[in-house]
Amino acid sequence: MLKNGTDLNYETNFQLLCAVILSAQTTDISVNKATPNLFEKFPTPQAMAEASLEEIRQNIRSIGLSNNKAKFLKNMSQTLLEKFDGEVPENREDLISLPGVGRKTANVVLTNGFNIPAFAVDTHVNRVTKKLHFVPQNSSVEEIEKLMSDKLPEQMWYPAHHSILLFGRYQCVARKHDHNECLQRIKESLPEDEVAESAFEKMALELEDPSTISF
Repeated sequence: MLKNGTDLNYETNFQLLCAVILSAQTTDISVNKATPNLFEKFPTPQAMAEASLEEIRQNIRSIGLSNNKAKFLKNMSQTLLEKFDGEVPENREDLISLPGVGRKTANVVLTNGFNIPAFAVDTHVNRVTKKLHFVPQNSSVEEIEKLMSDKLPEQMWYPAHHSILLFGRYQCVARKHDHNECLQRIKESLPEDEVAESAFEKMALELEDPSTISF
């Protein structure tokens, strides 16, 4: 299995692309429950393109927005065949040209499918980077990606994305919670050195007094 850091299950880059498209506005767990049957029946762009929308939808009906996602999978597969000889492209511009593929999806595919560094911004990353004042509150998804990529060395882009994503999914959640517990979890995870201690103190101060923030 070609898994890198994603929780999605897949065996080929085409299946990875399908799984990431399906993961929009739903959980990876839900996607992983639906994709075994889907990939068994339609493992390739050719098979997916030749399937009817209803056949595809029936295999993903447990996932939210199944009607739209079935259309994306079929149209994306047809486009792969027509424009890319059935191969998933390994650059962002071509990936984004595919139906149902946005910048976040493209970045996840680039990183997990081709080991190309990228910092993907999903709902969790968007929320947590703003909550912790890593980026300005009015930052767009693309601005967050650029700001975080500028702050971090290239080899840290994907590990940082994945860590922030998991932190937002399981600890610093969207619903109301005690944010002091989030800060404690961060502190416990940091190495015991002056650089980490100074960085944590700066973050804690900015959370308490946003006027001290500088980007």
